[in-house]
Amino acid sequence: MRSKSFFVRLLLLAGVGGIVCLSAWVAYCTWPQTINTQLRPCLPIAKFEGNRLAVLLRTDALLARVGEYKSELEAYLHFEYLKTHAGLAEPRVLLTVKHADAGPLYEIYLVLDNNLLCDVPYLGRLGAKGYIPDYQLRPVSFEGLARMRLQTAVFLGSYNPTHTPRLSSLPAAQLLVPLARFLVFKSRTDRRVRERIEPVPTTLSFDQAKELSADILDVVHLYDLPLDVFLGIGAMENNYMNVRGDLDHSVWKRRAQRGDIILRRERGRVLVSDYAMGVWQITRETLRSAHDLYLKDNRDYSVLPPRLRPSKHLSFDLDNSEVLTTYAGLLLRHLLDETHGDIAKAVGAYNGSIQKPNYQYAAGVEAVALYARDFLERAARLDGLSVAKSWLGHSSSSQRTTESPTSASTAPLKNSDLNSE
Repeated sequence: MRSKSFFVRLLLLAGVGGIVCLSAWVAYCTWPQTINTQLRPCLPIAKFEGNRLAVLLRTDALLARVGEYKSELEAYLHFEYLKTHAGLAEPRVLLTVKHADAGPLYEIYLVLDNNLLCDVPYLGRLGAKGYIPDYQLRPVSFEGLARMRLQTAVFLGSYNPTHTPRLSSLPAAQLLVPLARFLVFKSRTDRRVRERIEPVPTTLSFDQAKELSADILDVVHLYDLPLDVFLGIGAMENNYMNVRGDLDHSVWKRRAQRGDIILRRERGRVLVSDYAMGVWQITRETLRSAHDLYLKDNRDYSVLPPRLRPSKHLSFDLDNSEVLTTYAGLLLRHLLDETHGDIAKAVGAYNGSIQKPNYQYAAGVEAVALYARDFLERAARLDGLSVAKSWLGHSSSSQRTTESPTSASTAPLKNSDLNSE
């Protein structure tokens, strides 16, 4: 009897214990908890700075990504171009690299004032002028900005050495790729392309630029021409793009010749069309003169590739022909010989005549020639070496130039984001 009573008490005690445990668990699950509502601030700050309203993002520094390139040479050319033409101080433009499975990706950034009321209109003006294709706002920390400035300094140091080889001493093989990148860059920064002026010329692809570069190097070698001057002429004429020019230009002649496009006849004379064609903007009448020079020339044209060898019979159907590069080289050689090596006069005569050289044109050619020579000498010194792979290969792959993308303060903001609600 006593054992039965003890067993009953034990069951009651266990039941009470179970009820207490169950009640404690239910209380734990249902008891009101304090919720942490302190979220990281992400909205912009609006405040007055002096008498002006400013809208700031909550970040250490605000950048705008304004360019992305797979080619290091092309990226550096655009980096220099933006500094020069957009009126920006050097510390405001950054050239960085990030490594991916497909290879290095080069990015150009602008350091902004972190005032959206000023920064966004300024970027819009740069875009309207064609200096930048588009932009993305990138908030970064001071540490991230310092790393990006360090990368920029490495590029600047590598592409601005103390000593460079002379352009005339460089072999064609060493110049081919840098020259092709230069031609692509010049075509893409042409004012007609930047500002979308109709008809917008078709810019060069890298393959087209590489073929034209090889042609230029062959012609320069055949006629013993200064490469930088020849490049200056190509830039001044059409930035190496194939577009007909001077469509309304015409000249009077005593009599028509085979192939002339006759516009009018008057008093024993004829008015013929004299438009310009090709990369080098050679007019129809100038082409006649160049062909006559070719027929009298004793140079060995077999050293040129077949596509660069003129036919014995004059043809005006040469808009897309590589042979115009040969004619342009022969004309410049002839003018240099006629002016006894006076480059300014010879170049001025290319756009005018020996009797009336265009010295303003010659000054423009000289400016481009200096820039082309400077870039090619600096690029050739690296001899194909990639700065990103050689000096920035480890640091840029292990470090991020921006904060974590999961952070609300560092996610990239596209141009369209600022115009949406």
